[in-house]
Amino acid sequence: MERPMDMAKYRELFLSETREHLDSMSRLLVELEKQPDDADVLAALFRQAHSVKGMAASMGYGEMAEQAHALEDLLDDCRRAGRISPEAIDRLLRGCDRLEEQLEALAAEGKPAPDPADSAVDVGIEELPANALIVEDVDEDGPKSSPAETILLIDIAEHAVAPAARALLALRELERVGEVLQVRPDRETLLQGAPVRTLRVVLRSSAAAERIDAALLAMADIAGVRREDETEQEGTELPRRRREDSERSVRVRTELLDQLINLTGELLTTRTRLQTAHRERAVADLEAGLDQLSLLVDDLHYRVLQVRMMPLASITGRLPRMVRDLARKTGKRVELRIAGEEVELDRSILEELADPLIHMLRNAVDHGIEEEGVVAVRAWREKDLVLIEVSDNGRGIDPEVVRARAVQLGLVDAERLRAMGERDLFALLCRPGFSTAAQVTETSGRGVGMDVVKAAVEHLGGDMEILSAPGEGTRILLRLPLSVAIIKILLVAVGDCQVAIPITRVHRTLEVARDELQSSGRQLVLRLDEEVLPLLSLRKMLRMPGRPVAGNVPLVVVEMRGQRVGLVVDQLIGQHEVFVKSLEFPLDRLPGLTGASVLGDGRVVFIIDPQGLLEAGRPAAEHAA
Repeated sequence: MERPMDMAKYRELFLSETREHLDSMSRLLVELEKQPDDADVLAALFRQAHSVKGMAASMGYGEMAEQAHALEDLLDDCRRAGRISPEAIDRLLRGCDRLEEQLEALAAEGKPAPDPADSAVDVGIEELPANALIVEDVDEDGPKSSPAETILLIDIAEHAVAPAARALLALRELERVGEVLQVRPDRETLLQGAPVRTLRVVLRSSAAAERIDAALLAMADIAGVRREDETEQEGTELPRRRREDSERSVRVRTELLDQLINLTGELLTTRTRLQTAHRERAVADLEAGLDQLSLLVDDLHYRVLQVRMMPLASITGRLPRMVRDLARKTGKRVELRIAGEEVELDRSILEELADPLIHMLRNAVDHGIEEEGVVAVRAWREKDLVLIEVSDNGRGIDPEVVRARAVQLGLVDAERLRAMGERDLFALLCRPGFSTAAQVTETSGRGVGMDVVKAAVEHLGGDMEILSAPGEGTRILLRLPLSVAIIKILLVAVGDCQVAIPITRVHRTLEVARDELQSSGRQLVLRLDEEVLPLLSLRKMLRMPGRPVAGNVPLVVVEMRGQRVGLVVDQLIGQHEVFVKSLEFPLDRLPGLTGASVLGDGRVVFIIDPQGLLEAGRPAAEHAA
């Protein structure tokens, strides 16, 4: 008796991939609104819906499969008609929403949410043929022909994370269109998770070969489908999955895993070499082994970071749909442009960045754009940083309105407000509860957006800057590290303590003679490169007792709120590469501390965020070193 297939262990994979398909569908539907007769986009949409249907049916989630099947049928009608109507787009988007709700319920409760009674009306099923909800594909090609036996060779993509699971899902798909007579490797072997690259299936089916191929190729991680008799024909063009489809489903490339395994082997060899050198007191071999170890660790660091890196596209998929819906709700015409989606960041940074990105786009549509305009998201690399800019060509920010609101809220006294540059002034927009919106809307105006963005960016070790002018739009620039797990730090001494500053925050370090420092009111400053740098005492920021300054003054030049400042420390120790550990309660509540690390000698150092420290103790630190 055949053992039932346990699909529960593949649920996380199903959740992840279905989310990707739904994000992609929403994005493609928004694209179709601009060009409703784009046959390529319609075909891509159809493939996405088919994949969702196939995966849901294979996992045994019947309602989700039916819902996806209804979307697929509606798309098939549009594909045959050569264009899609605005009403159909709305219904398809609602259908995607319904599937997302079911997916979230599945993630939270272990089973999809039941469809509400009116779901068919919402997604347009009522316009479909009576048999449209039947999850059966073989009748759609017209009258059945006589069943015939075919030997299929199904290639599983090399990068597939769980190739045996893919093979089992392919079998499920084939069982929907015919009878599987033989399979190699056999089901028992596949159920044990054995590696498989090509699945050989003897299938009896009356379905058209093209339809069987299309159904298989629409599945994730299926690289190609061949027929055994065709493989012997030289020059036969075989149906292959499109390159972009297979790349989109990559999780961790097996090539990368192989590299990590090789590195592990080399590390083990080096360890043995070092142990031998130590036992034989062979100093030269010991030094050579340590050099080799250093190279291997650097390589391992790079490879591990590659595993954690994901493209920005993984969080921008839903943005076109969100902007489209918000523009409709506010009665505006807004075009969203996204560039640099291929830029990669650590996945933990991307997870933290998703909500701030939505906040910034909502603000841009709600407050920036007046009736019609462009909102743009752009990302690019600069050395070890990723810069993400959200801009609009709307009304811009009026500094006088911000000043008036700051006075009204009692945030700054009039004298200091007059001395503030626009960068500092716009930084007030990130204060909790600060909003210049004339009225509160459903999406913004309560002053709880930009403070969330600022807190998230600083938590990640980055910073943000707001640039704007009345009538010239607004730019919000985020500077983020590539990774938050392993970073380079500058170690400095303050009194008896050593603290670390992320190197991404450091512009330069220098030591200056005491007599080069000047006073500007109560502020010590340094003239450097035709720029006047205000100096801040890290001692005072850390609320440590002061000490007389003798000899040269060590400085760390960092940027705070768009302005370069000099942090006065007691000693510059040097750069290190460290593994960052997050802080637990109550240390995680202390402003200005972003993490901790253990140095090579076993000492623990805290990693500080200078701007966070400044915000926490501004009155004490502002007045010079």
